[in-house]
Formats: sequence, structure tokens, C-alpha cells
Amino acid sequence: MTRTLDPGGLAERSSALPPRLARIMRPELPSLAEEIVAEIRRAIPEYARPIDGPYGHVLRISVEHSLSAFVDRVAAPPGALPGALPGALPGTPPGAPAVNDGSAGTARMLGQYEAHEGRSMDSLQAAYRIGGQVAWRRVMKVAPRHDISSAVMSRLADALFVYLDELAALSLEGYLEAKARPIPAMDDRRRRLLHRLVEDPGGDVAEAAETAGWTVPAEVTLVAVEPEARCVWTALDEDVLADLECAAPHLLMPGPFTAARRAMLAAAVPGRRVAVGLTVPPAQAADSLRWARQALSLALDGVFDDEPVVLCEENLVTLWLLSDPALVEQLTRRRLGILDGMTPGQQDRLTETLRTWLVTRGTAAEIAELLHIHPQTVRYRMRKIEQTFGEELEDPEARFGIEVALRAAFLRSRRPSPGPRRPSPVSHPAPRLRRLK
Repeated sequence: MTRTLDPGGLAERSSALPPRLARIMRPELPSLAEEIVAEIRRAIPEYARPIDGPYGHVLRISVEHSLSAFVDRVAAPPGALPGALPGALPGTPPGAPAVNDGSAGTARMLGQYEAHEGRSMDSLQAAYRIGGQVAWRRVMKVAPRHDISSAVMSRLADALFVYLDELAALSLEGYLEAKARPIPAMDDRRRRLLHRLVEDPGGDVAEAAETAGWTVPAEVTLVAVEPEARCVWTALDEDVLADLECAAPHLLMPGPFTAARRAMLAAAVPGRRVAVGLTVPPAQAADSLRWARQALSLALDGVFDDEPVVLCEENLVTLWLLSDPALVEQLTRRRLGILDGMTPGQQDRLTETLRTWLVTRGTAAEIAELLHIHPQTVRYRMRKIEQTFGEELEDPEARFGIEVALRAAFLRSRRPSPGPRRPSPVSHPAPRLRRLK
């Protein structure tokens, strides 16, 4: 398609698109994004990586953001585009709407990715051309259904290709920034240093650290990252050691985990869950990573709430109780095996009441309120519990074992399953043991 090259004409015409176009275009976006991604991956070998991997994720999200931002531009009144970036891009006509902030960040990130991959901008420029061609084919297919005039179609074409030029310019900015400022976290020497810290806890890393230009801190915090996470490398702090392209991505942060480090993780691995290990001396880095990986595994299994960041320091008891499932199973058999003769329903009711009593040491009325049952029902259950467990409830060691087994059983039950979830655990202070009145 031959484009008009008069800058003033482009600005004036692209700002006069009827907003109803946005209502026509928006339902097409999901399938159009899929079509564009498929065509880019087919035509450009560098982008033909597994679509469910980190690079495929970046490509898909980038296309979706760009399409959505363009439709938002069409829908917005002239001069009132929400989230417009301040200032004009080089070569953008005065008064032309700017790319919105979300797609601008994505476009810059794509340019950074090309630099990090050691490629020129040729592949990305080709991807933009393909995206524009596929999008315009869809427009030509949909437009006849809605009686869109040739004049509006011409303005829409100009607006689309101006927008692609702006995205390409932003990608070039990101590319040049990444080339001018190499990322320490991607340095192979730093990656090897990270491996030494977690694989050879007692080894001397001073020389390797000096070679990598990294100062060994007094304390470190290891972080486990959900597999196949895309990484915005430029968002990582310069003192972070990272290996995010392996099967079990992880990184090391000098010092404790702070609010600033949390913000860094959110920017560096967006949309992925992470688990933060304990802050330890460098010689114990392997332990911190082991705990972080265990917490991440439990988080992905549904044991924790759906928070993006899981802190080991806030879940030490859970990590301990679920660190050796086979051993906990043996403890459960020894302390709760006496219930095996009961039906599952009877077991659930008694263990729920017993766990609540062990945690709260409450009265029958207090426990009844927590479990939403009648106090007399609590008294009946407790008599049954006392008859079943007998003197074990008076023995501190046996009672502790029972409580551990009950807590571990509850935590295991939080994993997703076809059956209903059990009630949430009660976490109140535990005063002295007393009989129910």
C-alpha cells in the first residue's frame, strides 16, 4: 500500500476517525492477535519458539497490548487519549496522538529483547510489517459488513501505519538503550558465580566474585521463580545475580528482601509467582534457595493464597510440616490412626473440633462460635474425643504430636482437589490446656 508522506496530513486525518470504529474493531482483537502471532512465527524463524515458553509469551502479550492500545486510540476523542506519553517521538507530527504508556513499554521491551539476543532490528521490523499486513487484511474483510466509506478506510490505514512507525521507533529506543548499557545480570561470569554460591556452599568465591565485578555481601536472599517466566532484564538491580533461563529459574539478592526489591521483582518477572527464601550468610545460599523452591512448589500446588510473592519467613511452620511428607504421614498414622474405624464424616467432624480446641483452648461456646455449631454439639464431640484418645490428651508430647499431625493434614488438604475444601484453620493464641465446661 502506498502511504501518504505529508506529516501534517497524517496527524490531521488520523485524529478524525469515527469512534464507532473502535466498537467494530474490539471484538475482532482476540482472534486477530492469534492470527498475527501465528503469521509472525511462521514467517520469521527467530520467533518460531514454543508459544507456551517465555519468548512465545512475550510475543503474544506484545501483540495483544499493541492491538488494544490502537483501538483505544481510535476510541478516544482527539487530544484526549488516556495514558498518552508526554512529548512526541522523533518524526511524529505535532499534535498527533502518542502511543499509550502500556504499549510503549512493551515496544521498548521488544527492542531490548532483540539486543539481548544479539540480533539486529531486522526481525522485529519484519514482525511489525507482518502485523500491519495481517491487521489490514482483517479490516478489509470486516469493513464491508459495516458500510465504512473509502475515505474513512484511507484515514484508518494512515492511522494504523503511523502507529506502527511509532512502535518501531520506541523499539529502536529500547534496542539502543540495551546496546549502550549491557546488563550485568546477563554476564556469564555472574551466572557461573551464582552457581558456585548455591552448589559449593563451602567454597571460596572471592576470586570468582572479583572477576565478575561483584562484591560479596554479608548476607544474601535467594528467590525461586516460576518456570518459563519472561524476564525484563533491565528491571533487575545491578547487584543481582540471576539465572532465569534454566529449568528452575532463580536469583540472588544481596541483603534482605525489601519493598524496593519486591517492586524490582514485579517489574522483572511480571505475571509470575516467586518465593523468597530466608536472608542468610553467603555460605548458606543453597539452604535459602532450597527453602524458596519448596515454598514455590507449595504455592503452585495451591497451599498458599494466590499472592504473587511468597515469603518463607512468614511460612516457616508450613515449610517445616510439609518438608518431609513421608515422615508426616508416619506421624499421622501413629497419632491419628485410632480414628481409622470411623467413617470419613465422623473423622472430619472430630478432627475439626479437636484441631480448633488445641489451637484456641477455648470453651465450648467459643469453639461453637468458630465452627458455627451448637455448644452442645461441641461438648458431645469432645466427650467422644476424650473417650477415643484417652490419656494422650494429657501427655504434652503426645498432644503436640497430635496437633502437628492435624495441622499438616489441614495444609495438605488445601491443595486443589475435586472435593470441597476444609474450613480455614483457626489462628488464635494458645493459653494453658483446660477441660471444656
